[in-house]
Amino acid sequence: QVEVAESGGGSVQAGGSLRLSCQASGSTVSINCLAWFRQAPGKAREGVAAVYTDGGSTYYAASVKGRFTIAQDNAKNTVYLQMNDLRPEDSAMYYCAADGYGGRWTNIGGSDCQYSYWGQGTQVTVSS
Repeated sequence: QVEVAESGGGSVQAGGSLRLSCQASGSTVSINCLAWFRQAPGKAREGVAAVYTDGGSTYYAASVKGRFTIAQDNAKNTVYLQMNDLRPEDSAMYYCAADGYGGRWTNIGGSDCQYSYWGQGTQVTVSS
């Protein structure tokens, strides 16, 4: 069993930056993929960025490529999402997810993992 918990959301003006953190706990050795998703009111959930824990390959949705960076700290079982040049359309609830058997296969920027473990989410609001 794996648990993930997000932190670091908040409100920022357009053009600003935020860094989200996701702390994984439990059977972390079983994690192959960690990812960030977001969901705005009335919209479908969108995969934003993913990282393969073995090797550190990173993948991004086209909508955030060049502005967002996903990074992992294996020693801390933590993954970060550095978000720069934020836009009002980036406003959403951001969720961290870890892969696990039985989850839904999701492609994010060319990666493909089954995400089974989800955090409670952290709100990001970008004002114009």
